[in-house]
Amino acid sequence: MGTSLERGIQGFIEQVDRPTASFFESCVRCGMCAHACLFYTETGDPKYTPIYKLEPLRRVWEREYTLFGRIKKWLGLSKPVTEAELKEWEPLVYDSCTLCGRCSLMCPVGNDIVYMVRRAREGMVAAGVAPDGLKQAATRAVKIGSPMGVQLPALKTQIAKAEKETGLAIPFDKEGAEYLMVLSSAEIIEFSEIIPAAARIFHAAGVSWTFSSDAFEATNSGIQIGSSDIATELVSRIVRAAERLKVKYVISPECGHAYTALRWEGPNLIGRPYPFKVIHIVELLDELRAAGRLKTEGMEDEKLTFHDPCQLVRRGGVVEPPRNVLKMVASNFVEMEDPGTLNWCCGGGGGVSSNERADELRLKVFSRKKTQLDQLGVRTLVTACSNCRDMLEDGLEHHRMDIKVVGLTEMVAEHLKQ
Repeated sequence: MGTSLERGIQGFIEQVDRPTASFFESCVRCGMCAHACLFYTETGDPKYTPIYKLEPLRRVWEREYTLFGRIKKWLGLSKPVTEAELKEWEPLVYDSCTLCGRCSLMCPVGNDIVYMVRRAREGMVAAGVAPDGLKQAATRAVKIGSPMGVQLPALKTQIAKAEKETGLAIPFDKEGAEYLMVLSSAEIIEFSEIIPAAARIFHAAGVSWTFSSDAFEATNSGIQIGSSDIATELVSRIVRAAERLKVKYVISPECGHAYTALRWEGPNLIGRPYPFKVIHIVELLDELRAAGRLKTEGMEDEKLTFHDPCQLVRRGGVVEPPRNVLKMVASNFVEMEDPGTLNWCCGGGGGVSSNERADELRLKVFSRKKTQLDQLGVRTLVTACSNCRDMLEDGLEHHRMDIKVVGLTEMVAEHLKQ
């Protein structure tokens, strides 16, 4: 069997699959991915070039899977990747990549660099090399059900507050409801105002919905750390609850990687299609608007803008729905430079904000978002991702910017027609 170290390195080697090999083969080393990455543009350090972050994986591909590399290996002219080198590269793979996908979008030959980083992270996990913060979050997610340690009593406390605030009964474990709503830990603990906001909206629009007592957490730490096994387990819990309650839809919360894991990767992770559809809450709001079921009154007159969450907009293709909804309640909405699929990441996604040692770097690269906001002179920033919201608030405070961050769902709820 070999030593655990040998097995770990072998696990890293096994992450080179056909797509990864084809991407390395077709890379023309043009450097365009560097200029698409805010970690490079805001530091000027070439080590943050996205394709360079994958150098250990590239070496493995060349040495183990190409004719020239095998000849060099046979002649003793190439060295295998070592545990020490994986530890050296691990901060680049985890601290300076949010999996935002801007580099993939800009690649002239269509290489999916995010996919390659995900494979590299899978290899890091297989080799036992990953940040402690993400390891702990993943462990809590598997054992407790939440990366932040949030359990059912905490959610029920927030629901009780929401029921008192709204005067509405919030359903739990309602079999046959049309929609099952799941939340991120941040929405339960930090941004719990989304619960009464959703309750008001769904009541006004006549939406049949419920929470599940055994699958209310949507955050997927497996996607962030790079463990398909963990990602599969976390998705499976939601799938089992949705099937038990016989819902037609699962509402993905305002959380980027929860949406990616559940909407796009989930069926592949569990190995079968869902018997329900996944819809982001902003998509649902837009559908309700289009159907005439979402009625609002009054407008926000203050100049404001929208931060596009990378996983929702660039990776998920949900570009127009948040704008359609926002224009219902905002009369002075202005776009940032490079909006929509070209948006610049907040700097905290992909597990970066869960990785304490990356704090200094993520706050430094927030300078890109600061520049965008300075150009507009807004005092309100709307978004639709709790992780983005966390990072935006941190970045604005760090740069001493007097800008309020607001969730789109809560803003709509404030303007519901009475």
